[in-house]
Amino acid sequence: MKQKNIKLIDDVMLAETQKILSLLKNPVRLQILYILSQQSLSVSEIVELLHLDQSLVSHHLSDLRKYQLVSTKRDGKSIFYELDDPHILDIVNETLEHADHVLKGKKHNEK
Repeated sequence: MKQKNIKLIDDVMLAETQKILSLLKNPVRLQILYILSQQSLSVSEIVELLHLDQSLVSHHLSDLRKYQLVSTKRDGKSIFYELDDPHILDIVNETLEHADHVLKGKKHNEK
C-alpha cells in the first residue's frame, strides 16, 4: 500500500508531550486539575478536599505549574491556584468520557 503525505510528530514535540501526559497519569494531579477547573483554591483548601499532606499537594502543584497547567494569584496574604490552560481540561474531560465508556462496556457512540 502506498503511503501518501503521512506526517510524524517532531521528536522534540513528542518528548515534551510525553512529559505532559506523564503528569496527567498521576491521580492526585488529575484530581487537582479537575477541582481547579471548578474553582480557584488555596493549598490548604486542596489539602482539605483531597485529605493529603500539604507537602505532597505543594509538590504536585509545583509540577503542574512548571508545565503551565496551573498558575497562582494573590489575594492579600493568600495565594490561590487556578487552572492556567483550559486546553488541558479538554484532555482531562475527553479521557474521563473515554473511561466512562470503558467502565460501562459501551461503544463510543452509545450513551
